[in-house]
Amino acid sequence: MSDINQTPPQAAQGAAYSLWQLIAYFLKLGTAGFGGPVALVGYMHRDLVEQRKWISEAEYKEGLTLAQLMPGPLAAQLAMYLGYVHYGVLGATWIGLAFVVPSFLMVVVLGWAYLTYGGLPWMQAVFYGVGASVIAIISISAYKLTKKSLGTDRLLWIIFGLSAAATIITENENVLLFLGAGVIAWLMKSWQAKRATPLSSASPLLLPLSAQFGSDLSPQTEVLVKIGLFFTKAGAFVFGSGLAIVPFLYGGVVKEYGWLNDQEFLDAVAVAMITPGPVVITVGFIGYLVTGRGGTPLDGLAGASVAALATFLPCYLFTVIPAPYFKKHGKRPGIVAFVDGVTAAAVGAIAGACVVLGRRTIFHDGWTPDFPKVVLFAVTLGLLLRFKKLSEPVVVLGAAVVGLVLYPLVRG
Repeated sequence: MSDINQTPPQAAQGAAYSLWQLIAYFLKLGTAGFGGPVALVGYMHRDLVEQRKWISEAEYKEGLTLAQLMPGPLAAQLAMYLGYVHYGVLGATWIGLAFVVPSFLMVVVLGWAYLTYGGLPWMQAVFYGVGASVIAIISISAYKLTKKSLGTDRLLWIIFGLSAAATIITENENVLLFLGAGVIAWLMKSWQAKRATPLSSASPLLLPLSAQFGSDLSPQTEVLVKIGLFFTKAGAFVFGSGLAIVPFLYGGVVKEYGWLNDQEFLDAVAVAMITPGPVVITVGFIGYLVTGRGGTPLDGLAGASVAALATFLPCYLFTVIPAPYFKKHGKRPGIVAFVDGVTAAAVGAIAGACVVLGRRTIFHDGWTPDFPKVVLFAVTLGLLLRFKKLSEPVVVLGAAVVGLVLYPLVRG
């Protein structure tokens, strides 16, 4: 642990904080940061850029751009990049662990409870209340992020609107749209300045190495190997926010391997939504169920650990490998324009995701209002706008209690 203080001086040059302070912040965010990727990236901007001023606006934009362009969970990659800014690979490593481990431990405990007590019917009641409040939280976060990131630049607002509309219509995030937005912004800024600054070549993607395994493995080891390979693929090839991984997981976990049934998979997604930290941590819950069913808690822990490590390791590599290029070349005018364009598209996708999630959460079948949820959404929105220092976890806890009371009444 003392090695943290041995970071080379040049790595921490200009830092207004210690690595321990940043670790403490991300431990807290991973323990009490509700709302999924949209809210989490908003919290990081509010806390680290606006309030504490540990991270500059340019550094934050670079991190958000990298997280959008590379596959893997958005919030986790941004957290790792922010750790890298002043403390290099060591910072990215410790921040990644600090951000992910608290919620991982929570889903492991929930996985044990799920298998021990035959399901978690109360979870649906909790999510009924939490879901509507979370939509209000991420809506406010998206609004603040949009206002801060785009300023008065008309081109960026156009890109934002097109990206938001595309996300709402397709209900998906497309990395080609982000790249195209960056190129358009770069070309326009270059044309306006009557000179073009060539983009530096992109860092080659590091693909996970394939391995051959013998046929004499035990059944439990074979399952762990399959879990490792599948979740590595999920972490290495799925773009977008944490929610983007859900359809991919469903296709493998339910359809291809048959590890979980439909209800168990829905419960796993609910666990991700009612626990703080990155939504992708649901892979830990899934891994626990796969190996813990019919086994011991240690078997479940092994499955959860392999699933989480396999999912987050690719995104860690996709962050620390290209990060030096972003830090070295990120201030060039052409790169700045490219980053601004990608950021506008990314923020538009985040705003569009708010609409998509809101429609799914507080409306029946996406169209008919669920009035108790609408009221919860409106009350949460009003409370957060009225009381600026109101803690989000307190709001989520209150919504969970309301859900436990309301759900039996509305579902009969």
